[in-house]
Amino acid sequence: MDSSSPGNPVSISAGSVSVKHILLSEILSVTSVMRKNSRWASSTHSFSSHDSALASSLGLRRTKQYFDKNTMERGSTEQDLMTGFQDLKRIVKDVEDVSSLPLTTLLSPFLAIIRSPLSTGPITSSALSALHSFFLCDLITPTSYSLSGALAELSNAISRCKFETSDSSGDEVVLLKIMAVIQDAMCGSVGTMLADIEVCEMLETVLTTCCQLRLSEILRRSAEATMHALVRTVFARLHVLDPAVEEAKLTDNALDSEESEVKMSVSTKSMGGDTPVSGETDADSQVAETVVEPEPQKSSSPVINRPDYGLPSIIELLRVLINILDPNDQLHTDTTRLTALRILNVAFEVSGSRISVFPSLSTLVLDHGCKFLFQLARSDNRAVLQAALRAVSTMFETMREKLKLQQELFLAFTIDRLAPASQKPHTAPSTKNTTLSPRPGTPVPAGLDLDTDKAPSTPRLLVAPARGDTRELLLETLGHISRHSSFMVDLYTNYDCDMNCENMFERLIEFSTKGVYPSQSFGGNEFQRQQQNVQYLHLDLLLAFVNHMASRAEGAVDSWPSDFVTPEQLLLTKSRKKLVLTGTALFNTKPKTGLSFLEENKLIYTDPDEPRALSLAKFLKSSARMDKRLLGDFISRPDNIEVLKAFLSLLDFKDKSVADAMRELLETFRLPGESQQINRITEMFAEVYFATKPAEVKSQDAVYVLAYSIIMLNTDLHSPQIRKRMTIEDYTRNLKGVNDGTDFSSEYLQNIYDSIRKQEIIMPEEHTGQAGFEYAWKELLARSRQTATLMMSNTSLFDVEMFKVVWRPVVSAIAYAFITFDDDYMIERAITGFRQCATLARHFGMPDVFDYVVVSLSQATALLAESPPSQVPNHPVVEVEGQPITVSALSVRFGTNFKGQLAAVVLFNIVNGNGNALREGWTQIFEMFQNLFLHSLLPTRMLQMEDFLGGVSIIPLRRSLPNRPAPRSDGLLSALSSYLMTPYGSSVDALVPDATDADIENTLCTIDCITSCRLDELYGQIMQLDPEALVAAVRALEALAHERTVARLKQESDDVSSSGYGTPQDSSYSLPYDPASVFLLETMVSIVCQTPQHIEEIWPIVFEHLSALLVAPTQYSILLIERAVVGLLRICLILATKPSLRDQIFVSFDLLAGLPATIAGAVAEQVVAGLVLVAQYHQDIVKSQTEWSVVFALIRSTLPHTEASRQSFDLITKLVSEGPERRVTTDNYAGLIAVLDEFATAAGVAVEAQQQGRRAQALTSSNSPVVERGRKAIDILFDLKRFWAEFAEIPGMQKSQLWRQYCLPLLSSLGRQSSNVSREIRHASMAHLQRIVLGPHLPLDHTEHSQVEDLFNRVIFPLLDELLKPQVFLRDPMSMPETRLRASALLCKAFMHFEAREGQAADIRVLWIQVLDLLDRLMNVDRRDQLYEAVPESLKNVVLVMNATGLLVPPSDPDELRDSRQKELWAATQERIERFLPGFLADVVPAPTPPPPHRPVQRQSSSSDSPVAS
Repeated sequence: MDSSSPGNPVSISAGSVSVKHILLSEILSVTSVMRKNSRWASSTHSFSSHDSALASSLGLRRTKQYFDKNTMERGSTEQDLMTGFQDLKRIVKDVEDVSSLPLTTLLSPFLAIIRSPLSTGPITSSALSALHSFFLCDLITPTSYSLSGALAELSNAISRCKFETSDSSGDEVVLLKIMAVIQDAMCGSVGTMLADIEVCEMLETVLTTCCQLRLSEILRRSAEATMHALVRTVFARLHVLDPAVEEAKLTDNALDSEESEVKMSVSTKSMGGDTPVSGETDADSQVAETVVEPEPQKSSSPVINRPDYGLPSIIELLRVLINILDPNDQLHTDTTRLTALRILNVAFEVSGSRISVFPSLSTLVLDHGCKFLFQLARSDNRAVLQAALRAVSTMFETMREKLKLQQELFLAFTIDRLAPASQKPHTAPSTKNTTLSPRPGTPVPAGLDLDTDKAPSTPRLLVAPARGDTRELLLETLGHISRHSSFMVDLYTNYDCDMNCENMFERLIEFSTKGVYPSQSFGGNEFQRQQQNVQYLHLDLLLAFVNHMASRAEGAVDSWPSDFVTPEQLLLTKSRKKLVLTGTALFNTKPKTGLSFLEENKLIYTDPDEPRALSLAKFLKSSARMDKRLLGDFISRPDNIEVLKAFLSLLDFKDKSVADAMRELLETFRLPGESQQINRITEMFAEVYFATKPAEVKSQDAVYVLAYSIIMLNTDLHSPQIRKRMTIEDYTRNLKGVNDGTDFSSEYLQNIYDSIRKQEIIMPEEHTGQAGFEYAWKELLARSRQTATLMMSNTSLFDVEMFKVVWRPVVSAIAYAFITFDDDYMIERAITGFRQCATLARHFGMPDVFDYVVVSLSQATALLAESPPSQVPNHPVVEVEGQPITVSALSVRFGTNFKGQLAAVVLFNIVNGNGNALREGWTQIFEMFQNLFLHSLLPTRMLQMEDFLGGVSIIPLRRSLPNRPAPRSDGLLSALSSYLMTPYGSSVDALVPDATDADIENTLCTIDCITSCRLDELYGQIMQLDPEALVAAVRALEALAHERTVARLKQESDDVSSSGYGTPQDSSYSLPYDPASVFLLETMVSIVCQTPQHIEEIWPIVFEHLSALLVAPTQYSILLIERAVVGLLRICLILATKPSLRDQIFVSFDLLAGLPATIAGAVAEQVVAGLVLVAQYHQDIVKSQTEWSVVFALIRSTLPHTEASRQSFDLITKLVSEGPERRVTTDNYAGLIAVLDEFATAAGVAVEAQQQGRRAQALTSSNSPVVERGRKAIDILFDLKRFWAEFAEIPGMQKSQLWRQYCLPLLSSLGRQSSNVSREIRHASMAHLQRIVLGPHLPLDHTEHSQVEDLFNRVIFPLLDELLKPQVFLRDPMSMPETRLRASALLCKAFMHFEAREGQAADIRVLWIQVLDLLDRLMNVDRRDQLYEAVPESLKNVVLVMNATGLLVPPSDPDELRDSRQKELWAATQERIERFLPGFLADVVPAPTPPPPHRPVQRQSSSSDSPVAS
């Protein structure tokens, strides 16, 4: 039977063996063992006191025996014990159902054996085995008769078990059986019927056994296991007990005699040889008395209405366990404390959160429990430390709500102890200049933080920093405590947002992040292993924090309870806390400055109805970080008397003794050293304290003297420098007669003396050793009574603020771990941490966080080249499965860098889909793109260049021709075709190295990794970015491109200048071809073109780079400039769709029009192609004369290029031709004329160049496109005259304006082209000019002689001047005479048409003389020329017409018929003609006879028609 588990007894079934049989068998077993003992064997059946009944019945008289006190008691002799069993056998002999008998009767002989000191170990063991059997066979059940009394006697007997010791092993068997019976009683079915006294007795018995160090290890461990089972049973009762009812009972029964006996004590030393378990003395052990006789009524009567055990026994057990933990109690060893710690942990585990709903239990834990546990948490004994930490973590798990300040203290202490010895406790970011925690080993109340530059306010118990396994254990405990998803939120809301608590969240995160990095100390392999484990634990803390926050971001959140402080108020407190910390720090440095800051920020003096002194006093008293020494000095100054009074009024002295009041006062601030200041404080204290009407004090002066006496007494009794201590007599004598002339009572002074003697008044900043710890703990408890419970909620309301504070060190630590850690699991978790940080950054809209993640990962990829080469080296190309593979140094190196590949995959997986959260990080992304491009590792889609002419091509990695080739004349391909688009160089380059199989394999690994990164997907996602992210991406591209172009050019130019090969102003230096700059430019333009909806935001960025290239185009490679031009024009197509950016098109055109001729010729095709597209899709984009001027200037810049000029001419033709594309307006009319003039001029230049080349065949419109375009341009010019009539109808159009702005430029152009080298163009121009001048469409106002003069001076005269130049004549000697002849005819006809008309009132003398001059020159330029004969004939016609119109009248006699103007004109004409044609005028116009009236008019009319007709 003994083998049955006592904790889970197996009852004997009713059908097996009867209970009576078992009872009798156990009686036999016990008596048999008793008889084996020689002493017990002599105890035969003799007459005893029980035989007197038989003697009386038979009429016999027995001799009365006398015994001493001990022998008078039942069971005092062996005979009595044996008789008890005999009597029991007689009682049950005739009773079939033994359960009907009182249980006290059935158990009494067994309990008497157990209780008797006469018993031996085997006898006691058999009795205990019998009890165990009774529990198993259900003899002892909840329905047993007189159960309560039996259980009381059972508990009494077991707890006072005494027997003679024999061998140690046998004795320990007895103890083991005692444990089994106790477990049967408490853990079985009758356990709930035990009273608190029995439970305490049994628990005390087992606990004492656990703590008996002289017992064997196995016995103590067995007893501890039993204790664990008992504790589980006892504390499980908390789940069924009603807290209110139990606490009320506890209060009501406080004075009850029975309940007052519920006390336990534990001793680790044996009280005597015969008392291995019990802590009672022998006298105590004999108090209990076992009743053997069947007295059911008597045995049951004491337990009527006695309640089952409950809260009292649980409180007592908890009290005993906690008291054992006291590290300052020398009665207990670490072994004992270790046992108590394990038992206490079981209690916490079983009770769970129920323990906190019982105030009497939670008070024990909050005060002494935490106090002793925290002290043991700095133990050097690793087993004790581990058990203490486990108990602490379980305590926080079950009672966290009640342990706000205790948790703060433990966390601060743990962090400080884990901090390296060489470092001071770290300061959280938001609380600069304040200490944030006690130092290692110092359980001082959190929140007593002072300026970091000053000494701590409280001297501490210093403990060396944790090292080795201890460090790991502390960290694991910290991680265990913080495993809850809401832990960090709880820290933030309860501490960081609490004015009087330190920023535990920030501090814990800072501690964790710093712990990820290795310490500076060095050691062997074991140290390195421990260091690595510590780093892993720190990282685990951080990743758990990030993971929980990410889960909340995904929706796994709790609602914020309505009974908590509102989140808005907490955040307001947090922001206010920063100000308070700053103000306090300033006050601690210089009070005046601090007060000014506090007032400015409305931290004091906010209530106008509150006295300023009171407002300041409240702040000074409530600020835990105030320098207590400075505080005492400040409030005791003469000018701060009101503040001192207000400060003391805040202290509650009512109903307190003067000693306690002084203690409270002197523990609030440090008493200053100056006597006058002390006097002010004492006087004010006396006034405030006396106002509370203290007992026995008759005057304020008496209080003043008492206060001083207490200060002196405290110093005298506790100062180590004073050897002779003041006695109570001395103290009484010193205070004689000070109570308003009378003496204080001796009891009053004795109480003061005892209070100071027993507990020193420890002033702030004087706390040392244990006394300092006690003071600090007292302060913590005082604060905890005023502190609300810990708010716990897994809410996301504070995540943004939390993440803002700590994201940078967190991401840095994760990045460091990812780069340096080798453990696959930790690397995987770090990757997850990166992703979650990126998710949080996007969720919170914090691009700087996302950027930091990207930057950290990009550095880990090793894909960021420090300085990417501008010249791509030759890389071998191999074919793998039909695909060409470039084997570069990067592809080989990256293929072997597994962690770099991981980083790359993680990075691009994070960025994919999260581009909108990225800002500065785009720089790293594009840097990697650039580096991959240079090593031929990018997807093909990202290498393409879009063109207006040749479609899509690939960006070449190297150039193979000179940097600036001469413009081609075929005009079929763009400048891009001058480069061989191969990434592998040419024969003139260095030899291509060979690629090994390993290199190829590594390259394939790199390609697989890049493929996994899905770069093309990311590239496509860029086009879908939000405006802000898109602008950031384009800015990053522009910055990289600027660095490789403009910045590099400046640097290298400066280097060249400084080397003496040039001057700083020398612009001849040019950069070689850089494929990366082209790649960056193409990427930027491609992004812009695919995001037209955001053109307004990104245009300024792109244009800045493009303009920087195009203002110095000769200093860059021609391909880069061509791509810049194409990109600019592609963007212009988008700008045309945005009315707000229309002006930027013409800014761009103007930039392109200003390109140098060499560059313009190289990019002319692209320019024209882009311009044509703009005109085609946005016909109305050009609206002003200035804008047309820019467009025509751009067109003119392309004329030297044959193919470009063809497209330009087609564009011009469409503008003037009939149809929907016609766009001739007053704004572009002059520009059209100028451009057409340029085309005609270009044809002349081409013909002249051909003539100089001595080619056999002359250029004509049939064999030269240039001449053909020139010839057509003249025709178009002539056709433009038809728009004069339209312009004339425009409202407000003046005739003079029409002439000057539209007619005269057209005539001037035709006049200039009438001297063109090309014969076709020249003759066509002359013919069109003559038709217009002499035709009916010329809108010339004859009344405005200035217009006629303009015609001659700006059109006809310049034409003749040009034709008379020898060099012009030599351009075409064969046909130039004919042109001169036509020009002279035009001159004469125009003069006759406009000037030699009837009624001419203007003075034509000057113009006529100029005509004569030109005719003179034409006639004499070559006497062999036809002009020599044609000029006189033409002149003759002019003279005749002038004579007929009355302009040129010869002199007559009398000469009264001519006016002065006729006279002057005749004289001037005669004088000028006589120079080259003597007598000509007299022959043509002889002096006439006076004609009849009106006859000359008829002759004039007939004569004027003839010359014109001719």
